[in-house]
Amino acid sequence: MRTIRTGRAIQAWARERHASGQKIGFVPTMGALHEGHASLIRAAKRGTDAVAVSIFVNPLQFGRHEDLIQYPRPVAEDVRLCRRQGVDVVFLPPVREIYPENFQTKVRVRKLTERYEGQSRPGHFEGVTTVLAKLFHLIGPDRAFFGQKDYQQALVVKQMVRDLDLPVKIVVGPTVREMDGLALSSRNRFLSSPERKAAGALFKALTAAKSLLRTGERSAKKVRDTMIRRIGDEPLARLEYAAVADAATLDELRVVKGRAVLLLAVWIGKTRLIDNMVIACP
Repeated sequence: MRTIRTGRAIQAWARERHASGQKIGFVPTMGALHEGHASLIRAAKRGTDAVAVSIFVNPLQFGRHEDLIQYPRPVAEDVRLCRRQGVDVVFLPPVREIYPENFQTKVRVRKLTERYEGQSRPGHFEGVTTVLAKLFHLIGPDRAFFGQKDYQQALVVKQMVRDLDLPVKIVVGPTVREMDGLALSSRNRFLSSPERKAAGALFKALTAAKSLLRTGERSAKKVRDTMIRRIGDEPLARLEYAAVADAATLDELRVVKGRAVLLLAVWIGKTRLIDNMVIACP
């Protein structure tokens, strides 16, 4: 496995792979890797010939009061995980390599970013799409792999790829969860033991809403109220938003029909967690 730190070198690696007829799979990450990332790497290995993983804590997607400084950076552990999973190359650039002096360009997707995570974290998605546009340009992947846990992000990236005619297929893998249903996240390591137990409230709220829909309930308000109540039952949890939305457009629903997505953002102590569940209703 190679570790590359410059854009020029990763471009040269990608040219060699494509010249030999290989398909490149790409897993972009901000490090602090866990089994969710490992599952995406395995999917990339199954679906392509050479796998690249980027580890880059992207400053553009953190807000003014967010946890950029505290964000975990266990680089040696991350590299070992990549090696165990059979990754071909790890792209580990410094910030100045991605955003050189006088960097002035941003990529913005509009409508899909104006609610939920985009409303709660102004500028976040511009940071995501800007860095991904640059990484896609440098690596030239045939397929890029993302997790469903960041559901809105996956839709935003697909929209960018369509709008800009980028020659990469976006593949979304299922959310990987702990035994109690908590979605794996790099931020879970910030939870204390009582907070870790309390964080199970997110999955409980989502499954309660799913169960209500399976009984035939179609009022989005009643489904949303169920999620809100379940989060409210946990003293250490503070709800930021709960939504029942169209799975393709993210428009909030009044009546649940077809494919819908349940969305949650919840603070457990000082740690912000998000989760979702996709439901198909007749």
